[in-house]
Amino acid sequence: MEIDLKATHKAVYDAYPFPGYMDTVWTAYQNIARTVASHLPRGSRILDFGAGGMDKTAVLAAMGYRCYAVDDLVDEWHRLGDNYQKLMGFAERFGIEFHNDLNFRTPPLDMVMLHDVLEHLDNSPRELLNQLLRMVRPGGYLFVTVPNAANIRKRISALLGRTIHPPYDMYYWCPGEWRGHVREYVKGDMMKLGSNLELTNVEVFSAHHMIERKVPQIARPIYRVVTMAFPGWRDTWCLIATKPADWRPRDARVGKEYFELLEPYTTYRF
Repeated sequence: MEIDLKATHKAVYDAYPFPGYMDTVWTAYQNIARTVASHLPRGSRILDFGAGGMDKTAVLAAMGYRCYAVDDLVDEWHRLGDNYQKLMGFAERFGIEFHNDLNFRTPPLDMVMLHDVLEHLDNSPRELLNQLLRMVRPGGYLFVTVPNAANIRKRISALLGRTIHPPYDMYYWCPGEWRGHVREYVKGDMMKLGSNLELTNVEVFSAHHMIERKVPQIARPIYRVVTMAFPGWRDTWCLIATKPADWRPRDARVGKEYFELLEPYTTYRF
């Protein structure tokens, strides 16, 4: 598997139309590919929602998975020059079926995955995930990765009085709609996500997806040792869970039912 992954990663890296884009996320490709391969055989159908540049999608496609990708591709860099056309050519080269939205039909999927997507949503992910899970076969999987709101780098930044959010200038000077992080997650949030969706075999684990981008090379050995002892300090949380045969989407809690949910969090009684 490791030799296969390195070969497929290199094939995607060499073909990727934006040099440098894939340089600092090898650990993310490694973790995602290993997780998928441990749950699904090659040839399985996978939808990557919020696929962005489709680099992670392409690694799985090069490994032999049948991949679909969905993204609105309206970030600034997506529309610069001929970048959109380059992305479409890249998707075609690796056999990725790309769509701008979910208005398409597929046979039942074996997995839906969302990598670094949920933290960008202004609203609850409930309706989106329910819609995506309707596309998954019974016994299929939801695979989600999100930044860890309580990783060690952010804990230290907060102690020093520094922001744990993106640089303020990035937010202030953003042209148009802000599409950065709105809510990051901790382990308890991920467990709640799995239980609220009424999925089974919920597994939540931490991973290093940003170590090469965020941690200086000289500090990485120490960082790895420390986060081996304290895995909750790693930069990413991963959830993989199974859609049960009797799964049904759950609607929003409204009225009295919603206010009953708030009781543990406030002394005010509605």
